[in-house]
Amino acid sequence: MKRLVWLYRISSVSLFTLGLIVLLGGAGFRVNLTPSEPLGLWRIVDPDRPILVGDLVFICPPDTDAMREARARGYLRFGLCPGRVAPLIKLVVATSGQAIEIADEVRVDGRPLPQSRVARVDGHGREMVHYSGGVVPPGAVFLHSEFPGSFDGRYFGPLPMDGILGLAQEVWTYAP
Repeated sequence: MKRLVWLYRISSVSLFTLGLIVLLGGAGFRVNLTPSEPLGLWRIVDPDRPILVGDLVFICPPDTDAMREARARGYLRFGLCPGRVAPLIKLVVATSGQAIEIADEVRVDGRPLPQSRVARVDGHGREMVHYSGGVVPPGAVFLHSEFPGSFDGRYFGPLPMDGILGLAQEVWTYAP
């Protein structure tokens, strides 16, 4: 009988937790477990204006060979975006028509981007392929995170704006 009660309690807590996750997810809440931005609870907010440089956004990366490789290497977490990856939280640092140069660091329209050193290898010693640079095409954005180990535009280049889910709003976060 004790085992049955224990199983009932575990099942109840599990179902309650799953229901809470579904409810919060449906309201645009997401949990960030990556160090690119503060850890914790975030919310996806519909923008009431066009996306601009300086906006922090949630974006689904496109399902490309490069993103599948990034998922296989562990740079992207499992989620509900195409390719079965989680949305990224990144800062928009360039939009359509802006020039991106990549060498040891990133330059946007000739100006160095702070905290943008380009890694040649990842934490496991594997070679990192970086974006070659160019002009951000129409309907795309170039994304960045100041976290040194972030997988961002330095490596995958501009992403289509139609992948943007909304602005990223901190709800309850912790920056270690």
